[in-house]
Amino acid sequence: MTIKTTGKHAAAAVAAVLALGAAGGAWAQASSTDTTDMSSAGNTNGGGLPQVQQQGSVSYTSGGVGLDESKALQREQSHWPLSLRFTGPTADYLSGVHVRIVDGKNAELLNTEAMGPYMLVKLPPGKYTVFAKYKDQEQKHAVSVEGPGKSKSAFHWNIQ
Repeated sequence: MTIKTTGKHAAAAVAAVLALGAAGGAWAQASSTDTTDMSSAGNTNGGGLPQVQQQGSVSYTSGGVGLDESKALQREQSHWPLSLRFTGPTADYLSGVHVRIVDGKNAELLNTEAMGPYMLVKLPPGKYTVFAKYKDQEQKHAVSVEGPGKSKSAFHWNIQ
């Protein structure tokens, strides 16, 4: 079977293909520059590590809901001065934990929400207090940061 196309139909087909190509390229360019995506799929770090965020002079990342992200965060703990973990009843992993970190002079250095059960924080050596609030229950832990991979703190809640 042979299909004949007229000049009008061929020009319309070429124009449609070019328009789709341009739209696809624009979408790809826009999505590759999106820095608000907090998931591992949208990060620029690679290896499943969630996007590193900055608040003042403090860098941090959090997540671990998926297996790739969880493994990446556990693998990276040795490179970050402070590692935090959040669990609930029967060691369930938690997300949505509100985290505040203050220094020895009670100056707030970090105030954010954890996107999963793990949070890695870059802080200079020193003594800090970490406040973690899940639902209506807040806990606080004193931590001493000495260098990468040295300080870990686990928070556990017995509420659903």
